[in-house]
Amino acid sequence: MAIEITDANFEEQVLKSDKPVMVDFWAAWCGPCRMVGPIIDEISSEYDGKAVVGKLDVDANQEFAAKYGVRNIPTVLVFQNGEVVGRQVGVAPKQTYADAIDQLL
Repeated sequence: MAIEITDANFEEQVLKSDKPVMVDFWAAWCGPCRMVGPIIDEISSEYDGKAVVGKLDVDANQEFAAKYGVRNIPTVLVFQNGEVVGRQVGVAPKQTYADAIDQLL
């Protein structure tokens, strides 16, 4: 399962991570987000120990969604060394997300 990322733990979990980090910005009411969610959970399991994979609920945690210009959900951002190095807006095939992490490993 993907970890829960919040405004409170974002800096520790994402910006200070020594591994690539994938963050799914989502909301419970968002239909496409429910399609991406299981894919993100699979990616989390497959890359356990190699990358950090988490989900951030934009309704409960608006600070970092705003900071990174997340206006449409689902949006998946990929971070390395605290910097955004990838962005996928909308639903994409699982391989798209896997490729984004593979490029950083």
